[in-house]
Amino acid sequence: MIITELETHYKSIRDNFNENFRLRIHRSISWLKRAEIEENEDMKFVSLWIAFNAAYAKELSVLGGDRISFERFLKSLCSLDKAGKIEHIVWYDSRQAIGKLLDNKFLLKAFWDFHNGKISEIKYNNARAKSIQNFRLVLEDRNTAGILLFLFDRLYVMRNQIIHGGSTYGSSTNRDQVRDSCRILTALLPEMLQIMMNNHNEVDWGKPFYPVVKE
Repeated sequence: MIITELETHYKSIRDNFNENFRLRIHRSISWLKRAEIEENEDMKFVSLWIAFNAAYAKELSVLGGDRISFERFLKSLCSLDKAGKIEHIVWYDSRQAIGKLLDNKFLLKAFWDFHNGKISEIKYNNARAKSIQNFRLVLEDRNTAGILLFLFDRLYVMRNQIIHGGSTYGSSTNRDQVRDSCRILTALLPEMLQIMMNNHNEVDWGKPFYPVVKE
């Protein structure tokens, strides 16, 4: 979906939304628009991640962390995806790019925990073996939400690398994974927002971080 079409649709129905939901969608679209015109891939990824964060993130105290928020948010989207748009992106349009990211050991948290001396090599190998086993199970079940959970776990590692200064700006070392991530998020996020807008009353999407406070 083209971002301008998404924004036009949002503006035509935004009066139907409560204030919190309207702010959530408005913020997310604003960052998608920034990402759309951004030529640098590192900055594009950051803008796309902020757009995702604006769409899913709830109050800091809710559910104890990002991982649980990821899971509930993604499962809700997949269950509401009656047209199968997200499913088609995951299993057809972006299948190869997603597979490359999931197979990349440098996007596995356990790899960096081992590399930084937080866990032993045995624990790292066990974690990677378990990840592969669980991934095979979601593949066999054709579990779209499960694939997305694996994907966003990997994307979160890359988000940490970039945001926390763990990668060089414009580095050729991670160029393919940044480029693939941008393509996947560019495809997924507009469809996610469309599903949210189509089902704004079906799910409690929560209160966004830092609501607008009028003095």
